[in-house]
Amino acid sequence: MIWRLLLLSSLLFQLVGCAVNPATGKTDFVMMSEQQEIELGRNYAQEIAKQYPRYADEKLQAYVQRVGERVARYGHRSHLSYRFTVVDSPEINAFAIPGGHIHIHRGLMAYLGSEAELAAVLGHEVGHVTARHSVRQQSQSAAWNILGQAVAIGTGVGAAGDVTSALGTALVRGYGRDMELEADGFGAQYLARSGYDPQAMIAVVKVLKNQEDFARAEAQARGQEVAPSGYHGLFDTHPDNDTRLHQVVAAATPLATGQGEVGRETYLKMIDGMPFGDSAEAGVRRGQRFYHVGLDFTLAFPQGWELINRPDALIVHRADEQAFLVMSLEGLQGGGGSQAFIRQRTGGRGLAAQQSFLQNGLDVTTGVLPGRDAKRVAVVARGQEAFLFVGAVKGRASLEAADEQFMAVIRSFRPLQADERALGQSRRLQLMRFKAGQSLEELSRQMGGEGDSLQRLRLLNGLYPTGQPLPGDWLKVVR
Repeated sequence: MIWRLLLLSSLLFQLVGCAVNPATGKTDFVMMSEQQEIELGRNYAQEIAKQYPRYADEKLQAYVQRVGERVARYGHRSHLSYRFTVVDSPEINAFAIPGGHIHIHRGLMAYLGSEAELAAVLGHEVGHVTARHSVRQQSQSAAWNILGQAVAIGTGVGAAGDVTSALGTALVRGYGRDMELEADGFGAQYLARSGYDPQAMIAVVKVLKNQEDFARAEAQARGQEVAPSGYHGLFDTHPDNDTRLHQVVAAATPLATGQGEVGRETYLKMIDGMPFGDSAEAGVRRGQRFYHVGLDFTLAFPQGWELINRPDALIVHRADEQAFLVMSLEGLQGGGGSQAFIRQRTGGRGLAAQQSFLQNGLDVTTGVLPGRDAKRVAVVARGQEAFLFVGAVKGRASLEAADEQFMAVIRSFRPLQADERALGQSRRLQLMRFKAGQSLEELSRQMGGEGDSLQRLRLLNGLYPTGQPLPGDWLKVVR
């Protein structure tokens, strides 16, 4: 038994390796070469492009690429070909994948207040790339899985593999506080060396912390116990007054060249006119309805349910995430109707309790796909298009517990009316100078939207929770 474990351990360490980290100078436990990392990143980038559409403003894309390249030029892996992409999503997020592919959501860009803050976000993500955080995570996770398999084989106890796999998952869950702080430290260095103010790193974390506080307050106002999670999960472990954060930024300050560029007005002019929230191209939420001008439809979802809008699917789900309805768009082969589509998909078997009817002039077939995990299925046929709905529940819940809500969503699907097309248009950021005698309360009433518009206006302009602008200050408002 012991010799078998020793042999398996020897094989394990032949599969893994150590490499000097180009950013830290320390020896890291890794399981891929830099060329493999680059190839992995290239493949990931292709998959991400399918789920996160590129924002269709090439002038802004070029601007973000220039800022990112300026920061990455001073990184520890400046030889990589970095690609910086703005994602057409309202989410407050940015992320890096191996090999130098960095994405920032326009939703996060709306809340940043300067070019230096943009550079801080990009520099933070470059820090993850230079320190090979994702590669180190992947290597640790893979090694735990291999070791778990070795223990299971060597001892004959299959559960041992489950235990070590769980330990590995716990070890590498998220980047963690140390890696996030390390990325901030490198990002601050790159900011300083590239001529930006390294204090922008602290300013960004404050923006993100305020966003989390605002989201928590909004969730409480809706009667929800847990606020939505934020960018990198920084807010519980990485507050803006963190002593270690200030230390790593202070350490980078002597590296600064010049006075430290901020670039507030330059940045604000670049995002002037950018969609805020949902974009017309992807579809727009207004209260409990969703409008898509390009695909000419609207539908409603139940009060208290959430909507996730992805390029490949529209998902509505109950707040407890135990019931989901997914809508996707597919082609109708040969121009057949909804019944023909169902027959083709079920191999001619059809659905239980199947029924067909006209709904707002559209051909609809619906029924239940039977089985242990029964699903509500519906098809709305229109010309050469099939809008496919699949509803399912998780855990021990039965389909009946959510089927009424599933059917309510399906029956709400219809073409847009003429006066609804305006509802499917994006709201956009607009720059203005604050004038003497104006009030934030007045401007917030003009913004519209859901929730506390006054606090949203403050949040957009770095004034949350009680700040006031001065006459002549640039403000971002939403029109």
